[in-house]
Amino acid sequence: MLETIIILDYGSQYTQLIARKIRESNVHSIILPYDCSSDLIKKYSVKGIILSGGPLTITSKNSATLENHILNLNVPILGICYGHQILAKRFGGKIKLSKTREFGHAVVKSKSKSSITKNFFKKNNTLVWMSHQDIVDTLPSGFKKIASSNNSEFAVIANEKKKYYGVQFHPEVSHTENGKILFKNFLFNICKIKKTWN
Repeated sequence: MLETIIILDYGSQYTQLIARKIRESNVHSIILPYDCSSDLIKKYSVKGIILSGGPLTITSKNSATLENHILNLNVPILGICYGHQILAKRFGGKIKLSKTREFGHAVVKSKSKSSITKNFFKKNNTLVWMSHQDIVDTLPSGFKKIASSNNSEFAVIANEKKKYYGVQFHPEVSHTENGKILFKNFLFNICKIKKTWN
């Protein structure tokens, strides 16, 4: 069975771009709805999960969730933007509406080392693309702060033990410097997936 990265789609306009970035690294990826069944997931040899961004606010009562059967796969997870917030909330972190919506370029500064950000920063900071109104306000249990922006104290978070990572910005768009490096860290250093697809 082909080793696969599953991208759970929360409605981001960039979801197809995430899949493309993965495939450009010679890794098979497939997009599934965030509430897909466990039976559907079992059809694949899953090596990692990416949670996409999305247009909704996670502070609403009807916000999307991260299903237990996804966590029970015991594979690395990377949350992007909305996915980052979902991951944080799922493990007890607090999300709040930011005073200023962050849209466009932002500088993310390194605060501590992580396998997800290896070689990602240039002199401890990198220019990234933000598009969000909610932010992680309180770090979830078991996670540590990896990087911050002026508007997002927890712009990158990591639980190295469980191999769960969240980034508030969009590494899949060309406006983010070194986005490919972040994806490759996730794919090859963390998920240990092989280049078996073209």
